[in-house]
Amino acid sequence: VDGLADRAGNYTEDQKRRIYREGAHKFFRAKNKKRNLLIMGDCGAFTYAEQQEPPYSVDEVINFYEGLNLDFGVSMDHIIFDYLSDAQIKKGAVLQEDWVYRQELTISIASQFIKTVKKQKCAFTPLAVAHGWDPESYKNAVNQLQKIGYKKIAFGGMVPLRTTDVLDVLRECSTVKRSSTEFHLLGLTRLDKIAEFASLGVTSIDSTSPFRQSFMDEDDNYHTNKSNYVAIKVPQTNANPALVRRIKSGEVDQRKAMELETKCLDALRKFDAGKRSIKYVLNVLREYELVYAKEGINRSAKYERTLEEAPWKKCKCGICMEVGIEVMIFRGSERNKRRGFHNLSVFRQKLSKIF
Repeated sequence: VDGLADRAGNYTEDQKRRIYREGAHKFFRAKNKKRNLLIMGDCGAFTYAEQQEPPYSVDEVINFYEGLNLDFGVSMDHIIFDYLSDAQIKKGAVLQEDWVYRQELTISIASQFIKTVKKQKCAFTPLAVAHGWDPESYKNAVNQLQKIGYKKIAFGGMVPLRTTDVLDVLRECSTVKRSSTEFHLLGLTRLDKIAEFASLGVTSIDSTSPFRQSFMDEDDNYHTNKSNYVAIKVPQTNANPALVRRIKSGEVDQRKAMELETKCLDALRKFDAGKRSIKYVLNVLREYELVYAKEGINRSAKYERTLEEAPWKKCKCGICMEVGIEVMIFRGSERNKRRGFHNLSVFRQKLSKIF
């Protein structure tokens, strides 16, 4: 929201004023008669990971959480990126002084944070982050955070870890976990292990993976309960940065690109209405791909699978039922994010089958 001294946040000035004025729940339309979604805030530790110390004060963080009327607030932490797995140790990896410094600093800040939260009688529930470099160090962090007074502890730095390493850490930490303590996994899901995570004390998780895969993944853009599909790329000739550069350089003829772009959209929409064959659509898509894509790229086989199985026609989520094949077209940011919300709906369905 606010960004850093040398880097603007993702919100315009108008959006920043509105979220502080209305609060996060109203801003995100997260509260209505049917449900009240809980919102958690943190400090975006990845953005300042290269700095010696986090850039905010405890008071600034608390004022931010209170100002947005959040339900949960994560104490400011300092990420430890490395992990001493057996494989890393065999390669000669050893404990670094900076890792110890970051862990101790995170715990020290957490201590100040919870004292101030209690003193000010803040409305949000405080979380602390346990950082470590092996199961034992994570356990020591959890131990200290519980003694400080935390009943909800998040685990940081686990996204790049193998699932076996995550389970090793949780098993070790569960040996010192108090009955009133709840664990949270930051940025990590691993659906196939969710039940096992829960058995080791994990009560909540957060991850942007289902959402981000809709526009960041090479192939798994559209999720279903059984399998994932590649979305169909139809770049905007006037908005796709890479294509715009090629047009400006004279490498791509703008008029031809615009004609093919329109032709692809028309073919896909008519296919959805039963008025075009898969073969025709694939030929049109390939013709445009030869214009905008790098040499050697050919997604025709992947597109054929998507078109043949037409998963959007079988989906009952509000997005697919309303927009049809539009959800499968990889194009502008808002369109791709809409597909991301479909993925979140599928994720919820998968989760509900586990619990």
